[in-house]
Amino acid sequence: MEVLNKVEQNYVDPIDPERAIDGAIKGMLRDLDPYSQYLDAKAYSNLQSVTEGSFGGIGVEVSVRDHYPTVISPIEGSPAWNAGLRSGDQIVKIDGRSSAGFTIDEAATLLRGPEGTRVTIAVRGEGEANEREVTLERKIIVTHSVRYAFVARDGVGYLRLGNFSEKSGAEIRAALERLRHEGAHSLVLDLRQNPGGLLDQAVDVAGQFLPKGALVVYTRGRARPQDQRYYTTEPGAESRWPLVLLVDEGSASASEIVAGALQDLDRALVVGHTTFGKGSVQSVYPLRGQTVAVKLTTALYYTPSGRSIHRAAHDTVASDDDSEDGTDARPAQRDSTPAPRFRTASGRKVFGGGGITPDVAVLADSLPPLTLAVERKGLPFRFANRWVNARPDAAVSGSIPDEMWSEFTAFLAGEKVETDARRLVTERPLLERALRRELARRIAGDAAAARVGLEGDPVFARALEILRRARSTADVFALARGEPARPGAAAR
Repeated sequence: MEVLNKVEQNYVDPIDPERAIDGAIKGMLRDLDPYSQYLDAKAYSNLQSVTEGSFGGIGVEVSVRDHYPTVISPIEGSPAWNAGLRSGDQIVKIDGRSSAGFTIDEAATLLRGPEGTRVTIAVRGEGEANEREVTLERKIIVTHSVRYAFVARDGVGYLRLGNFSEKSGAEIRAALERLRHEGAHSLVLDLRQNPGGLLDQAVDVAGQFLPKGALVVYTRGRARPQDQRYYTTEPGAESRWPLVLLVDEGSASASEIVAGALQDLDRALVVGHTTFGKGSVQSVYPLRGQTVAVKLTTALYYTPSGRSIHRAAHDTVASDDDSEDGTDARPAQRDSTPAPRFRTASGRKVFGGGGITPDVAVLADSLPPLTLAVERKGLPFRFANRWVNARPDAAVSGSIPDEMWSEFTAFLAGEKVETDARRLVTERPLLERALRRELARRIAGDAAAARVGLEGDPVFARALEILRRARSTADVFALARGEPARPGAAAR
């Protein structure tokens, strides 16, 4: 206040005191961590919209890494998803303005807006020297937590959970009931690219697979009221199904709470890649008659075994050479300090140090150059729309006709995609699958597209291999170790 008084009295131009105070508050909080922010009226309203399940924007969840807003994950079916934005992409400019030093909420304020308006962003992928510009048209983003759920094969259910909003627990319960009626007796719960959300919904979702009274997560902060323990309040609807969780570097926050709890309590096998490591609690404190607020990091999340989920910028990073059999998958650390070890309820070894390290590490296949370029530009999606618009009776099959392939290659040339005959031959299976996926989405919806996408998914394939032979939760862990499943009836 003394500095403000001196500025008001002596600065060369008159100033707006309220604007100066807002700037001072933002600067103070920016020095704390990327998640502590001052929320002006617009930012506070945006936060409330997101947790309620709908907002206007491009449909992307961001964090701050290396001073830039960085994509955790795009919301499936959103403008960002269709434009090919992926986890790890840095948003370096928004409408021509550098985003260096932006907070999460500053970026969100510029990315969101009324439906039908446009925003141009410059994106730089991980390891890329050059940025690319993408113009996106905003639309209303309605966030259903359960994107789709279906029985994949042999009684193995597949459930994709995209985020944790106010209705996640209820949506999970309804999806499990539907899968049960469709003949499922085991489950793959896919938390990949799930950026998290509400804590109470994470506890509710984990509780669907745990007995009543199980500890899901606890928090520790400097103030005693921030020390809380969260337990399940009723028996889980499917506490006996063999269960595999899929995670990756885009799984964050509430996703990590669910994965950490089910791993620590020996309820689920975690397969995939070490998670993001966003394990801090933000509390929102409304100010000035509830129109603005301060969001502060007030505590850290810990799994039932005592592992901190949070990974600071200087802490552990996920290793790219985790063993595929999961026998010793652990996070690598920049300072070579061994990752702390913990024990699950049954004594299995798990690793701390930030994020959730999978029991079985399986890295997703990287796309070759042509397919990567095509996917990033959203060309399969655009071509599928054109194809179906011209042929309303189009159907999805296990292969695409030569006519479609010829038109697609001509379409790529028209979009100035650099290619050659050799690459087209080599990458044709991947490009055809991308086409079939987007045709399925256009004709039959996201669930149909997911079925096609899972065909070439090595992480899902590993989970399916285990669950097709597992008859109990114990079998899941035995099969992951290469041991045979126990004889007996399949779990129902």
